[in-house]
Amino acid sequence: MPGIIGFISDSKAQHASPAIRTMLGTMLHETSYTSGTLMLEQLGVSAGWTSHGGSYSDCLPIWNETKDICLLFAGESLLDGSDLTDLQARGHVFDPHNASCLVHLYEETGDGFFSKLNGTFTGLLIDLRRKEVVLFNDRYGLGRIYYHEAKNGFYFASEAKALLKLFPHLRKVDLRSLGEYFGCGSVLQDRTLFAGVALLPPASAWTFGAGQAPRRKTYFDRKTWESQAPLSADEYYAKLKTTFARILPRYLSNGERVAMSLTGGLDSRMIMAWTNGDSAKLACYSHFGMFNKCADARIGQRVAEACGRPHRLVQVGPEFCSEFPVLAMRTVYITDGVMEVNGAAGLYANRIAKDIAPVRMTGNYGGEVLRGLVTLAPAKLRNPYFAGDFRKVIAEGVDTLAEERRVPRTSFIVFKQVPWHHYSRFTLESSQWTIRSPYLDNELVALAYQAPPDMRTHQRLAERLITDGNASLGAFPTDRGPLGRRGLLGRLGEKYQELTFKADYAYDYGMPQWLAKVDRVLSPLHMERLFLGRHKYYHFRYWYRNQLAPFVKDVLLDSRALTRPYVDGERVKHIVNAHVTGHGNYTVEITSLLTAELMHRQLIENI
Repeated sequence: MPGIIGFISDSKAQHASPAIRTMLGTMLHETSYTSGTLMLEQLGVSAGWTSHGGSYSDCLPIWNETKDICLLFAGESLLDGSDLTDLQARGHVFDPHNASCLVHLYEETGDGFFSKLNGTFTGLLIDLRRKEVVLFNDRYGLGRIYYHEAKNGFYFASEAKALLKLFPHLRKVDLRSLGEYFGCGSVLQDRTLFAGVALLPPASAWTFGAGQAPRRKTYFDRKTWESQAPLSADEYYAKLKTTFARILPRYLSNGERVAMSLTGGLDSRMIMAWTNGDSAKLACYSHFGMFNKCADARIGQRVAEACGRPHRLVQVGPEFCSEFPVLAMRTVYITDGVMEVNGAAGLYANRIAKDIAPVRMTGNYGGEVLRGLVTLAPAKLRNPYFAGDFRKVIAEGVDTLAEERRVPRTSFIVFKQVPWHHYSRFTLESSQWTIRSPYLDNELVALAYQAPPDMRTHQRLAERLITDGNASLGAFPTDRGPLGRRGLLGRLGEKYQELTFKADYAYDYGMPQWLAKVDRVLSPLHMERLFLGRHKYYHFRYWYRNQLAPFVKDVLLDSRALTRPYVDGERVKHIVNAHVTGHGNYTVEITSLLTAELMHRQLIENI
């Protein structure tokens, strides 16, 4: 995705130019990207960047009026309008729709600059007055900075592959991290999949001066939010409503057209309920698959119609399977191996939808931040296909996750689950267009820490927020049932939605082994047309068995895959053959194995 790269050293900056060009080449994922380099010999700084053309950060490098402060910035920081007005009143000239305001914000606020930033970002601040360079990221760590400390200096990049390309000795998988990936679905504790490649912690502001070791500081402490007193349900809701209504315009009116990704759930609907006539540039879209018009598409259309917004359907149709091998490899490569190959469906859908607008608004993180949804959990692996010693590594990873859960629920979600688990989806989607979500707004997350402790109230408050914003949006159900109080018909509707949701899951990822054998016998009846696609637009159990079976066998039955030191090759053969012949369901296992194998081939062996 768009980001920054660089090299900081006491040596002359121009010597790093070839390295910068090499690193930059690994991050130019789309022809629409813009890019550039900056060399400041006096501070030993060489840097580069990539951006979406015309985006918030497509204005680099950003200099102040006196040319003694420079900023490279990737991502967005959606400031309160009063901050911009104050900067203009102080005589600063900038475009309020891009990042050019930020260098002036630093001039006025000094070291307090970092705490005022609000969004997902990474940056490099060069202060020639102080003769210092500051490398920083957002307070959640969703804007990643990978780094490697070499003998000749400090190398950093928004994507690990930039460092792997430059340093062959780093192309080695960290087995502890790989064990966590298999056991938990994510690498934990701000570590990476690659030995020798480290990750900047959240809210970092690391300062580099001539001849000095970097001062590794953080500009935000989550205890600031944890120490707040909880509010009653009425107090919390009143504050939630006013805060949500006040911050939402930041995300809808920043100069670019916005496409709202509508689902059948609460979180995108809460956003729609509080949009207004001023957000004229907002269009809507929903995904659906090849079998049925799923709940997201059906309900999304109704939401858009009720709000008077244009709506488009984006299909992940039969042609997706023919493109899957290339999309799967791109998915793994773009995300440095942290997004599983099933993310290829999302890459495909986002490539189509990005034609609607350059910015995607999403309800992602709403359930997590406002309703305490925990999704980072041990994976449900149903077959011991690992080498004996590696099973212990996986078990240790599961234990590590249990230890990391011993913090307040909201802190686990926003400072661990979001940067460790949700990063994979975020970075893949960000490679295609700018991604925005109001649910990670600093003010809203701070308020979430004051939510009443009874988790059962959170669903009701979310439903109330929708109805208070736009009563018409409370009149029809979500993908999991009706809103508000449920009478007999409402409860029946909820049970029906729950039944179809479970049927969709049971016929795909969650199909029991015995039922997979029955389904093989009944395959001429094409039962998938009845069950699949009512809630999900991707169907990998079915695809691995049918359209994608040749690719699965080609990759996983190859001698390289079968002889990886962490797998039992004979068990892998059994899993693959059982699944593609319809004698079992090993969707989760095949997905994990495919991802790991493609990561090896693209980021370790062939980069």
